[in-house]
Amino acid sequence: MGNMGKMFIVLGIIFITIGLVWSLFGKLPGDITIKKDNFSFHFPIMTSIVVSIILSFIMFILGKFR
Repeated sequence: MGNMGKMFIVLGIIFITIGLVWSLFGKLPGDITIKKDNFSFHFPIMTSIVVSIILSFIMFILGKFR
């Protein structure tokens, strides 16, 4: 049960981090948005890169405590 508890803590940290990044930055410069008549497409490439860097850092820190 100890490993499952750690997994839920890590998942919680991940979701909190994603929520904070999304609420603080929202749409970053570099995110791709295409709007046509009845079609819109949004690809958050910079947001994805920032979230990836933050999650990699969190996983690195958590790996140091193992």
